[in-house]
Amino acid sequence: MTTNATPSPLPAIRQLLWGAHIKADIFARWSQGFYFSKSESSALEQSQGGPCSILAPVQAYIIKNLLDEYKTLAFRDQIADKKQESLLLNALFEILRKQNVSASVTSLNETAAAEAHAPKQFYMAYLQLDGEGGSDAAINGEAKSTLNDVEFFHDAVRLRCINGEDECMQFMREMIQRYRAQYGILLFLYSVIATKGLHQLKSERSDDSSEPLIDETYGYGSQSLINLMITGRAVSYVWDHEQDVGGLKLRGIDHQSDIGFITLMEHMRYITVGTFYKSPKHPVWVLGSETHLTVLFSDNTALVSAETGCEQARRVFKNYDKDDNNFIKADDLQNVLADLQLVSETEYVNVMRRKLDSENLGIILLNAFMHEFYPLEERSTPDTFQLVHYNGLAQSNYDGQVKYRIGGAILLESDLRAMCESNPMLTCLQTKWPTIEVNWADNVTPSLN
Repeated sequence: MTTNATPSPLPAIRQLLWGAHIKADIFARWSQGFYFSKSESSALEQSQGGPCSILAPVQAYIIKNLLDEYKTLAFRDQIADKKQESLLLNALFEILRKQNVSASVTSLNETAAAEAHAPKQFYMAYLQLDGEGGSDAAINGEAKSTLNDVEFFHDAVRLRCINGEDECMQFMREMIQRYRAQYGILLFLYSVIATKGLHQLKSERSDDSSEPLIDETYGYGSQSLINLMITGRAVSYVWDHEQDVGGLKLRGIDHQSDIGFITLMEHMRYITVGTFYKSPKHPVWVLGSETHLTVLFSDNTALVSAETGCEQARRVFKNYDKDDNNFIKADDLQNVLADLQLVSETEYVNVMRRKLDSENLGIILLNAFMHEFYPLEERSTPDTFQLVHYNGLAQSNYDGQVKYRIGGAILLESDLRAMCESNPMLTCLQTKWPTIEVNWADNVTPSLN
């Protein structure tokens, strides 16, 4: 292990995260550790509003790994303290290693093999107190009253360069009590940013890179920070690949994510979530409201099975139905057919356009399109399945306890969705499953906020 401290990036990391000035109350809200709930042994608890952009993705990876291991919710009664440590370490390390970019080569003529075998470098943040890089003062009660000061924290934080994944994991094991104590979230966050690299992170962002990753006024994490934690890339948007907006190439998610993301903001037309996020590799999604992040998951792996032809057709059609009106412009029919690798020669398209738009309204309805090209409706998603919701804020749980809330979901056959502005949870889920209805245990719909 390399023990040379490398403090030089820290001022720039501080600026990138917080901006020019850090509000004491916002910093205090971010200064918690990774605390597990006493009511749900595998669930992290959020003390105050703010760090959900870190906690929710970490919780999502904890759930992903538990479902991979147990397959069902049987894990709920089997998580002891040592298992909590293992779950937390594995989730943190999985997120951290996503940030690790292979060392750049100096010449295009150098072989990719040389790059692939270069040792991966991780930059781990820790607190150096009383001149001791490994001092336990960071977690004892005597130090806590001192560590509430913003400047003291930034005077004490250091970076350690570590070569290789094995040594990185060993260092994290040594740090586990720090992560579970005050400032644990910040130490991990600074490690993520340093390992990603400031230049690489800024190059991935498409928005105004002068804006801090943590909002200076309200203290919430930006979409770039959320994407960084979930996918390892700090892109600013959540659509698939990139979109050309007024000549600007705005980058989104470039491959199917391990963890999904859906948000109420899509219903409000503020954001467009692509398939790479809506249909992740594992049935676990981070849910976004206007102010908070929570987690939704299921033990039904059929929810992330491969798309059927019908599902692909609906997805492609929706790509041209920007306003979600269940119709496209008739002029877009050729592009839709081409994207679906169906016959798209002009003569054939003109015939189909006249057939599907017999009244010459200039539009083609989704139902008419599906009936013509995909008459045998099929879908990979089951009609009924179990959903589980997590909200890390105790005050947002109806009984004041951070616990998983279970619901039974059903997908209705109609294409018409029952809009209910007073039910943000249902409205959010309908951006993924348009015809979903959910019956939650105890007849209490869990909160997105």
